Amino acid sequence: MTTKTDAEHVDMVGAGGVPHLDEVAGHWVGVDEIAHLPSLRNQQGQTHVNHDLTSLSWLAAPPFTFGYHTGELRMDGQVPAAQRFLWKPWGVLREHRRQDGLLLTTDTRMALSRDLLLWRITVTNESSEARTVELAQDLFAMVAHSEVGYGWLYDGPWNHGMHHDFMALERIRATTGGGERHYLLSPAPRRLRLGKPRIPGIQRDEDHGPMLLDDALPAHVSHDKEPQPRVGVPGTVRGLRVEGADGEVILRADEPIALTPDGETTLDPFALSPGLTIGFELRLDAAGRSGTVLTHGNHPDSLQIGVEDGRLWLGITGEREFTESELAVGDWHHVRVDVEADHAVLRLAGSEIARTRHWTESRRWVSRIEDGAVAFADSRSSARAVYAFAGPPGELRTEGAGRRATWTCRIEPGRSVAIGIACAYGCDTDAVSAQARTAAEDFEATMCSGEDGWRRLWAGMFTPGNPEFSGHLPTFTTEDAGLARTYYMGALQALYQRNTRIRPGEPVFLTGGPRLGPTTTYFWDHCEWSRLYALLEPAGLRSWLLRVLAGPYRDSFGVENLGGEPLGNAYSSTDYALFRLIEHYICVTGDLAFLDETTGGTTGGATDGTADGTTVLAHLERLGLGWRERRNPATGGVLADFGDDPWQLLECVPTYTGVVASFNGAYVASTRSLAGLYRRLGRSEDADRTEAEAGRLAAALLDLYAGSGHWQVRRPDGTDTIGHCLDFGLVAAALHRELPDGVRREMADFVTGRLLVGGWMRALSPDDPIAAASDRPDHGAAGAFAAWPGVTAHGLARLGHRDRAIALLRDLSSAASGGLWGQAMEIVTGPDGRQRARVAERGVATRDCIAGAAGAEAVLSALFDINPTFATVGTAGLPATLSVKGIGTLTRLGPVA
Repeated sequence: MTTKTDAEHVDMVGAGGVPHLDEVAGHWVGVDEIAHLPSLRNQQGQTHVNHDLTSLSWLAAPPFTFGYHTGELRMDGQVPAAQRFLWKPWGVLREHRRQDGLLLTTDTRMALSRDLLLWRITVTNESSEARTVELAQDLFAMVAHSEVGYGWLYDGPWNHGMHHDFMALERIRATTGGGERHYLLSPAPRRLRLGKPRIPGIQRDEDHGPMLLDDALPAHVSHDKEPQPRVGVPGTVRGLRVEGADGEVILRADEPIALTPDGETTLDPFALSPGLTIGFELRLDAAGRSGTVLTHGNHPDSLQIGVEDGRLWLGITGEREFTESELAVGDWHHVRVDVEADHAVLRLAGSEIARTRHWTESRRWVSRIEDGAVAFADSRSSARAVYAFAGPPGELRTEGAGRRATWTCRIEPGRSVAIGIACAYGCDTDAVSAQARTAAEDFEATMCSGEDGWRRLWAGMFTPGNPEFSGHLPTFTTEDAGLARTYYMGALQALYQRNTRIRPGEPVFLTGGPRLGPTTTYFWDHCEWSRLYALLEPAGLRSWLLRVLAGPYRDSFGVENLGGEPLGNAYSSTDYALFRLIEHYICVTGDLAFLDETTGGTTGGATDGTADGTTVLAHLERLGLGWRERRNPATGGVLADFGDDPWQLLECVPTYTGVVASFNGAYVASTRSLAGLYRRLGRSEDADRTEAEAGRLAAALLDLYAGSGHWQVRRPDGTDTIGHCLDFGLVAAALHRELPDGVRREMADFVTGRLLVGGWMRALSPDDPIAAASDRPDHGAAGAFAAWPGVTAHGLARLGHRDRAIALLRDLSSAASGGLWGQAMEIVTGPDGRQRARVAERGVATRDCIAGAAGAEAVLSALFDINPTFATVGTAGLPATLSVKGIGTLTRLGPVA
């Protein structure tokens, strides 16, 4: 079915100031127009809708998480797939129109600031005859309670415990809406590994494989949970054979292979397929030991065989089946795994000892009927959930670990019937039941309450002295509806990512999700909307910065806000990001006293850091002058060398290491800003010295220019050139005054000629030599990260091409796939041959991304020249009103209390 986006009204957003939330938020999109399905959020949790009409996956509202999905809707025994979606902050409409004249529409919501899910199911008879339909809704609530494990790869509940398994859950999601029936087997070839398993994240099976979003991400798990032991079991394997369904030998290893707790033997890769068998003989060297014998790949969903206290177990796709078969030490035991599309069987000496089961047949959760409601209990945690109904079902019957509610409805021509379902979750059984029943009894009022709450939050964002935020955003009035839509959608992106529960008293703005990071903030993403952040939530930003600066930020890319721990590997962007956040906070608010605040800890947690009681000013100096300790004689000894690990720079561009233009440009800007701060503080000698250093950095950076908008990348072993938007954006922002006119023109022409496309852009020029090895839609040639258009528009304006910046910013809303911007926006070609951008779904790309607010940030920085630094800002602060001819007017801009 081909559908088209609704566009029936004249777009007047921005002409009257702050638009109604409905005008900013979402429009109907057909399933063939989008890749990444919409999300739901409620200021304390997040979840994804699926391809059917009702189910939800990836539900995380810390300290609660849901596994698998919540259940599909059937009409007359069939599961209808969603044909259209309409996203709003308060909920998602899904629609399916049957050929016999029945229209099925569902409205799914996370009640605002409550642990409550709501579904309204409506069937409309558009035909001329009365119809009788049977509606059957599966009810699952595999909910768990945990206070730990909320890293970027956060723990979700599975039958045998809690862990993150991205690929397995995505395959389960893909079965919804009439998709592929089976989810057990990954289609990817993986190496067979014997012995100690690797730490599973979302990892490459090969150490030096392409850095793709599909399967390449380190194990960014939180540090507040003891990791599972990852050891091999001492023993020997011999006679290993892998055979296909037709008996063909896929892999064999006849010679004995020794197993040790810390050793690994790697064999050839192959893919799992129905009918495949893996057989071998196993001898254990010690009694009562636990560890892994064999792993197919090194991913969380990998097929594994191991022993627990000497007893065999089988694991695959999120599940683990334990046995009572204790193996005698010193004897040879014949072990075999039979793999099928929907199950795997573990055999010992030919006899079946374990068999995997469908996720709906869980033994961890128990459901029961209580006075017309359906109650779920988790046997491994205190989590409870209850489904209640607005209009009782005619039947409630058992469906695996869950239930199926059925209604039979007769619908007259032109009439509709509606069913309401509420699901509450928590730890107090009575309170959960009461909340679900109350919501069901007053269903329409409960639905309206959440919607009204979102509208109040939206109005409060632009109102001085509002009760929800410690600041407010300026109102942008303009006749240019495209610019207005970019600005107000960026503001909504920030509101949508807000979480008020994980840090009581300190609103947190999350980076992404829902499939990743329900408590995570990346430093780099945060700085892409730092002006807006300082205006909207100055108290929250101040508190967040003090927390971050007290930890080892140099060794991480962000923080897990629930536990407060650092997260992930070091990022080369951290100095730039945190400097800019501190700078914009102080320059926007005028809170110079913040410089004297002490944070505890050291300057970034480095072993050479200063003693406890470090001031914000000391951190600021360390961040702004971080280039000093990154200099490398092998790459010139002046500019910062960021090392040889691509994971610390752009993750997917293998050659983007060493000395790069982008963050060296950022260091030029921060060093100059520090010089201005030193002058304000009366430290003239320090100011003179840092100004001179900034000049030398700038001169060395200009030597990296390679012509035609490209920049050199210098490493000890050689030099490459690259055409990337990050170099353009940060160099243009920092060195726009000293770049020669010809270079400025070439840089701008490179962007408009090679990067801008389809109302969006590519991060990397498609004709770059490294493009083929960097096929990612965030930082590579397949598309661009949510922040890059804003950064690029800012750079174009700084180079004197405000008209190009306006043209870029005006079109950004077309790429949002009916909602807001995601982490990775991919360029695709439509049936008409035209290129456009959409939110990418493939791999581990996230549907929502706070960096999408960078477009709104660029309206302030590129079009209204709001670019405060310590070197330029005065004591008067921002004006109350600011107008630019041909652009519009900002009102209620300042001052910020």
